[in-house]
Amino acid sequence: MESDLVWLLLGLPVAFVLGWVASRLDLRQLRAENRNLPKAYFKGLNFLLNEQQDQAIDAFIEAVQNDPDTSELHFALGNLFRRRGEYDRAVRVHEHLLSRGDLSPKDRDRAQYALALDFLKAGLLDRAEEALARLDGTDFEGQARLALLAIYERSREWPRAAAIARKMHDASQGDFSTRQAHYLCEQAAEQLARNDIAGALDLLAQAQATSPHSPRPRMEQARLHQHQGQCEAAFATLKALASEAPMALPLAAALLVEAARHCGQTAQALALLKAHYAQAPSLDVLDAIVTLDTSPTGQDGSPSGRQWYLRHLENEPSLVAAAKWIADERLEHEQYHPQVQRALDHATLPLTRYRCAACGFEARQHFWQCPGCQSWDSYPARRIEEL
Repeated sequence: MESDLVWLLLGLPVAFVLGWVASRLDLRQLRAENRNLPKAYFKGLNFLLNEQQDQAIDAFIEAVQNDPDTSELHFALGNLFRRRGEYDRAVRVHEHLLSRGDLSPKDRDRAQYALALDFLKAGLLDRAEEALARLDGTDFEGQARLALLAIYERSREWPRAAAIARKMHDASQGDFSTRQAHYLCEQAAEQLARNDIAGALDLLAQAQATSPHSPRPRMEQARLHQHQGQCEAAFATLKALASEAPMALPLAAALLVEAARHCGQTAQALALLKAHYAQAPSLDVLDAIVTLDTSPTGQDGSPSGRQWYLRHLENEPSLVAAAKWIADERLEHEQYHPQVQRALDHATLPLTRYRCAACGFEARQHFWQCPGCQSWDSYPARRIEEL
């Protein structure tokens, strides 16, 4: 009994010493591992901040080799590959992540979304669509729907885009009523290309009901009425446009002049344009007023015809208005008028363009969707000189 107690007393210090040695060895190994991983990781981060992507990729690959189970390093490496345009390598990294059985549900959804972005950037829209569809009900559902919306818009699949927009609208992910009206207008244009006027009018009516304050449905309706010879209907539609979306009237000013002339409503159209110009001066509205106002100068001294350009110049230093006024004036040295006018027209040409408020893309005509950044309603209804 006494011998057992002696051995127990002798064994306790030995066990303590062995435990202490083992803990020190484990701690030393853990510290070594922690030193190795951050060294490669921060080395890659430093290269990335210095825009040395090749060296950053090499450093992250080294870090992944040191600890292949670290998912964050795989995500960083996959994103770097995608940014460099090496989409096949990015796909392999994210597919490897998805094949791991120890990946958490949150990281699995993240890898699925990253894989969808790889396909999207590579232009593999069908595979991107399939990958995005698997994200329904996840934390990436909203981002996936936006990406799907971009895919359907790019491929001009307007009914499918409208279905996604309705889902997002119903889920309170934004107000997509105006965009749905654009989709209906695009479908109406396709119906017109097939000479289905009734179908186009029905879609435009749906677009107007979907977004009553959107100017495009009424403008398209007015053009269609004008094309059919229904000038009164076109004029009434444009009057409603001036009431519901007055800021868009400059885009419809020329069409309003044409409809008013055909249906004998020039006086009413001129009064509408003058009232709008008094509230918000615009070059397009100004041109429409000059076109319609052929009366002599009024007794109250109000301008008429081309004198409206002079009135505009009193308040706005507009080179465009000045060039249009000079065009029909006789100069002291009239023989040089063509050269002067050509120089003025050349100088004003960039000022009459439209500019996207989202990306700065400039165009001679107004676009509902920017050809550069694909944003909707990013073109103001005013020319560059008026911005």
